[in-house]
Amino acid sequence: MLQIYCPYCGELREEEEFHYSGEAHIERPMEPEALNDQEWGHYLFHRKNTKGTHQEMWFHATGCRKFFNVSRNTVTYKIEHVYKMGEHAPSNRKDGEEIQG
Repeated sequence: MLQIYCPYCGELREEEEFHYSGEAHIERPMEPEALNDQEWGHYLFHRKNTKGTHQEMWFHATGCRKFFNVSRNTVTYKIEHVYKMGEHAPSNRKDGEEIQG
């Protein structure tokens, strides 16, 4: 089981308290009504299937009830970094370096 650090609560908690909410940093189209069916379908359904570090959005369902982002390695399941909504994933870490919170 994963232990996830909530950047808002400041606590390391069990995965059962959280809900996975999909890939992070997906931007909604500014004018969705201007998209054709193919473009809208791409926005709704096309996601990365990364092998390695992946940016995910999680929701602290039984805690502060806030969304936040997680950089997690999809091969090892290790959480590399946790960061608040509106922040960007860190790019200055060394490969294989594990960062919590």
